[in-house]
Amino acid sequence: MRSLAFALRSFGRELRSGEVLVLLAAVALAVAALTAVGFLTDRIGKAVARQANEVLAADLRLRSPEPVPDLWRELADEYNLQTADTQSFPSVVFAGDESVLASIKGVSSGYPLRGKVRVADQLFGEQHEVDVVPAPGTVWADAAILARLGLQVGDALSVGESELQVGAVLTYRPDQSIGFASLAPSLLMNLQDLPATQLISEGSRVGYALLVAGDDDDVDAYYTAIEDELPESVRVRNREDSSDRAGNAADRAQRFLSLTAIISLLLSAVAIAMSARRFAHRRMDTVALMKSLGAKQSFVIVAASVQLVLLGIVGVVLGSAIGFVVEWVITGMLADLFASDLPEPGLQPVFLGSGAALVLLVGFALPSLIQLRNTPPLRVLRHDAMPPAPSRLFVAGTSLCAVALLLYWAIGDALMLVIVLGGMLLVSAALYVAGRGLVSLMGYSRGGVGIAWRYGLANVARRGRDSAVQVVAFGLGLTVLLLLTFVRTDLLAGWQQTLDEDAPNHFLINIQSAERGGIAGIFQENGIAAPEFVPLVRARMTSINGEDVKSREYPTEDGRWQANREANLTFAETLSASNELVSGEWWEPDYAGPPLVSVEEEAALEMGIALGDRFRFLVAGQSVEVTVASFRRVNWDSFQPNFFMVLSPGALDGLPTTFVASLRVDDTQNDVLLKLVRAHPTVSVIDLDAILEQVKGIIDKASLAVQAVFVFTLAAGIAVLFAAVQSTIDERRFESAMLRALGVRRRTVLSGVLTEFAALGFAAGLLAAAGASILAAVISVRLFDLDFSFNPALWVSGLLGGVMLVCISGYLAARSAINAPPIEVLRSA
Repeated sequence: MRSLAFALRSFGRELRSGEVLVLLAAVALAVAALTAVGFLTDRIGKAVARQANEVLAADLRLRSPEPVPDLWRELADEYNLQTADTQSFPSVVFAGDESVLASIKGVSSGYPLRGKVRVADQLFGEQHEVDVVPAPGTVWADAAILARLGLQVGDALSVGESELQVGAVLTYRPDQSIGFASLAPSLLMNLQDLPATQLISEGSRVGYALLVAGDDDDVDAYYTAIEDELPESVRVRNREDSSDRAGNAADRAQRFLSLTAIISLLLSAVAIAMSARRFAHRRMDTVALMKSLGAKQSFVIVAASVQLVLLGIVGVVLGSAIGFVVEWVITGMLADLFASDLPEPGLQPVFLGSGAALVLLVGFALPSLIQLRNTPPLRVLRHDAMPPAPSRLFVAGTSLCAVALLLYWAIGDALMLVIVLGGMLLVSAALYVAGRGLVSLMGYSRGGVGIAWRYGLANVARRGRDSAVQVVAFGLGLTVLLLLTFVRTDLLAGWQQTLDEDAPNHFLINIQSAERGGIAGIFQENGIAAPEFVPLVRARMTSINGEDVKSREYPTEDGRWQANREANLTFAETLSASNELVSGEWWEPDYAGPPLVSVEEEAALEMGIALGDRFRFLVAGQSVEVTVASFRRVNWDSFQPNFFMVLSPGALDGLPTTFVASLRVDDTQNDVLLKLVRAHPTVSVIDLDAILEQVKGIIDKASLAVQAVFVFTLAAGIAVLFAAVQSTIDERRFESAMLRALGVRRRTVLSGVLTEFAALGFAAGLLAAAGASILAAVISVRLFDLDFSFNPALWVSGLLGGVMLVCISGYLAARSAINAPPIEVLRSA
């Protein structure tokens, strides 16, 4: 109790005297950076993910071949979730003697729960968003349906036994497929009108779906509650299963935000470790005096530990408040860029920031406290009497393990943690070795230069281990800043390539072989280059290596679905520009041997496929067996016709084949599309402009999140530089006072200090550039699926940035020591 009372009294005095403000500032800054980054990643990440959920028109979709039970809706109500129902099936619609096959979709009020439906008032007219579903008695029809039937908005068409009026041209719905799963154009109608059509009866092929949306935690809790009760025939899709095109941008943004959170935590660890050394060093004289007066070691360690805990609590409260205010300001600036209100932040960032800061405070400050406990009483008489240094390796290693587990619980990306933590440990070791080498070099090379240079280089050599530690701190800060700058630049550049202005914005599907010449002619007559026609064959996989696909075991459920779904096959002589061969070999252009197939790599993993495996397909009643020859990585962001399976030439000869194509048509050329569908009414035109806008919106928001979070990490990196300088500020103050008392000019002292920092910054920048290059290569390829190329600017930035940032930070942090009146410093010594 006496030690606790002493700790509380002395803590109050020290706060007033400002002796512990450096460590308090380090803890507060660490928590502020973590909570600000956490709040931003949480809220903006949720908003980006919600935007990506537009491809489902919901946060969760339950699709079933049977009617949706009322129990599912009632349970959703209990979790405060929104719901909407859809029913989908193919049917022929009529207008007089004309007819066309359409994909009918009946929707209830509230549809879509995420995203917006877009319609036009005339064929290929200007689109606009709507907040309602078709009114009873009306339908919204795809342009291809109206063109084939010769109808306009306001005309009537027959759907089963019902006569319904065309209320608008349907141009886009969030959950429409932009692949080739359905070749029939869409017709959207009110769910209340379906019974009157009498199209649905026992045995009808209808897809029922329940759409669910709401708070992420409520959606997860709802799915957990209902998961075990779902029949095997129900297919569930959630935000983690969003389409590749919309999901890639969101996934990469989330990974980058998680990466910044991890790096912010590591920077905080370095800042706290450097500040804790000064915290302990400033108390050695007091502890020595207390011991000389009879204080026990337990009294000393308890008092210091209580003060450390109090520092942590104050720092956590202050840092959390700062982090929340900063996040509130930033999200307020970004809020109008989002289609909907930003989700409310959760408390997880506060728990993560507070827990991580306390773990770091204990783990990285404990070695200093142990050293403080062993301070000899002799230090009262001899200031150079230092306590033995404890083994920091075990304590720091334990702390890093605890932080790694905490991060894994919060982020759940083991690969990212291993790459970043392992890489930073290796970089730290290399920096320390380089620092010790620099110390030795400075000891031999400081002769023959001016007094300021000799003083600065002598400081590097004389401080020895402290200089090496500063090189580590400077180097780590620079490494992560260079790393994030490089990855961020590549990430944004990759996204911009996705948004190529020349990217296709229309798909043409269901093209018959005899129609290719006529379609090409229509485009060429109107000054548009004819598209490339890609063959498409519908098939069913029946066996893999002789084993029935229905009874076969698969690594994932997605693999089972992939093998049992209706497949879209194509054949090609050459590899598409949007595909990359990752293993196996592509066939020769004039290949005429046994049928081969190239499989998309992720689909192969999900199905458990290896090179040399055999597939058997059923195509129009005929059996086709192929052998797996290669695996491909597909760029689904290219908006080109891409397939999971590409067969060798001749493998599908004589089988029913249609063709698909993609091309870009400007808004001023929409009349060409109208001519096309009227001349070739069986061809469906899918407008991708809305999809491109959706992806662009996700990328724009993700880019803003990346830019905002990067600013906070930059501040954390600079804080490390300041903490590294502050760790030796007392020694620098005394040295400056002694030199100035002996007649050395202030400018000479300042030049010497800047020389010291320039040498440390050069070594740190050189190693940081090397470490950042290696880590950027691994992270870009393994985590973000980006191409890596050597960047000379990274090395130039590392060297110049190392010298300039360290010198500027050193000057700002050390100028108070240099400017302090010598008489005041010497009197307090």
